[in-house]
Amino acid sequence: MGEYAQQLPMLVMTSLFGMPEADGPRLVRASLELIMGSREALEGDRYILETLRLLVERKRAAPGADLASWLMEHPAGLTDEEVVQHLRLLLLSAHETTTNLIANTLRMVLTDRRFRASLAGVRMTVPDAVEQVLWDEPPLMICPARWATGDTEIAGQPIRAGDMLLLGLAAGNVDPAVRPDRGTPMHGNRSHLAFSRGPHECPGQDIGRAVTDTAVDTLLLRLPDVAPEGGEEEPARASSWVSRRLVELPVAFAARPPTLAGGLRLPQPRPRPAAATVPAELGEDTAHGRVLPESGPPPRPTGWWSRIRLPRGK
Repeated sequence: MGEYAQQLPMLVMTSLFGMPEADGPRLVRASLELIMGSREALEGDRYILETLRLLVERKRAAPGADLASWLMEHPAGLTDEEVVQHLRLLLLSAHETTTNLIANTLRMVLTDRRFRASLAGVRMTVPDAVEQVLWDEPPLMICPARWATGDTEIAGQPIRAGDMLLLGLAAGNVDPAVRPDRGTPMHGNRSHLAFSRGPHECPGQDIGRAVTDTAVDTLLLRLPDVAPEGGEEEPARASSWVSRRLVELPVAFAARPPTLAGGLRLPQPRPRPAAATVPAELGEDTAHGRVLPESGPPPRPTGWWSRIRLPRGK
């Protein structure tokens, strides 16, 4: 959780906002404290607001191709404080929900035998697994908040104008009136309420899906033998008033050789000839630990770049 699922969404958000990548880790901690309502929640909120205010100041002076600049350029003429509050809402909601979606999808893929068998047999894709999790464990359990604009009644419960309503997204997804058999796979079915519905439907759902698909797919590609560790015990969770999140997800995997972008493995270097320390009379070179081959011509380069062959004349 701390080294992968929580870090990746914030890296995406800081990139979209036009923020330095180095801001990510501290914002992760501040966001978690605020969402969980800990003793450091107010301090975390102050840090987030101050960081975003500094961002808006920089973008006023030097706009870029990023979300912060686009908000400032919007025809609505938002004030700097309005831009900051928009960015704060996006940062908190996108980070918490995407973190939970990545973690819950990984847990299901790694621990549910039906999913592991389906993925191995290419009968179900990672996006299918994501949609199943959105049905069973939406990253935002409760959506706050809406206010009734008139008197009405829902399922026999009277509601008066001005009453605040908390939308139970998780409860709606398992309503027996629309889903009588929870064991039935929901692959390809996007009629869940994980992103809400109507005019206030989550505008970032496609980005959230893309980040989660990529996070899970990349992890399985880079670590094909990754497996849950810790037996059949249910992983620990922490709950806030709007969501429930994994505290940790212990896994084990074998060490892998270094890779290039795209997952290509670097060729391993061949053993070099035995070497001897440079004689002391060479002075400074000895202090720097340089070595020379015992005899014969110098060894040929063995790095991956040495295997590149250019056309003649180049």
